[in-house]
Amino acid sequence: MSESLHDILLRRDDTEPPEIAAIKAFIMHRFNSEASVAIKKNRIVVGVRSAALAGSLRMHMYELQKLVKHGVKISIQII
Repeated sequence: MSESLHDILLRRDDTEPPEIAAIKAFIMHRFNSEASVAIKKNRIVVGVRSAALAGSLRMHMYELQKLVKHGVKISIQII
């Protein structure tokens, strides 16, 4: 028998990875701004709303890189 959509959604794990939470908290604490963070293969994509914030984040790339695993690259996009 097939499962109902309700049963499938009940098993779903909605917790976000600690890397995403750490990056969002860093940006909120340091720049008082929200950001979208997505994980794609070996890359973490951080989306911000302004070019000024993106430029400032690039200056803090070393600190962001320390928040995540080694071997994972971080890229910044303006959305």
